[in-house]
Amino acid sequence: GIIDEDLRRLVLLFGDVIKLSLSNLKLRDTLLERAIRDPLTGLFNRRYLDETLVRELHHADRGKTPLCLAMLDIDHFKIFNDENGHEAGDEVLKAVGEIMKNSTRVSDIACRFGGEEFVLVLNGVDASAALPHVEQICREIKRRQVICNGKSLCAVTVSVGVAEAPAHGVSPEELLR
Repeated sequence: GIIDEDLRRLVLLFGDVIKLSLSNLKLRDTLLERAIRDPLTGLFNRRYLDETLVRELHHADRGKTPLCLAMLDIDHFKIFNDENGHEAGDEVLKAVGEIMKNSTRVSDIACRFGGEEFVLVLNGVDASAALPHVEQICREIKRRQVICNGKSLCAVTVSVGVAEAPAHGVSPEELLR
């Protein structure tokens, strides 16, 4: 049978509404991803850490399980940037981000805290178990050969601080300090 012209227009209009709705959902997901991820490293950002760490600490307290927080800071990063340029600095930040992503369990949270600082939240791990894991990440960062514009950059090192909840604090502020 022949479809009535009004019904055909209605079906096309309905299809357009569905396409627009799907497009809006995709845009919302993209905006959400940008709101919680650092665009350079792909790691979670500080906003995500601020929102999540309170919840993670609550879960750890309720379950009476340890939680460790490690802050990694790239040593002498300003000097590195001044000597090698910001593009090289970005390549180093990406490399550190990749190492952190590849070195974390599903239950861990790796974040770019800001600038050259990174934070790793290790759930269910006390400081004695966290230290060898974090030291391994430091060794991988030091070993990583970073190339920028065909030039091999000098190795970078990181300084790390590790805090365990509740021994070193029960709030995000106390642990980050």
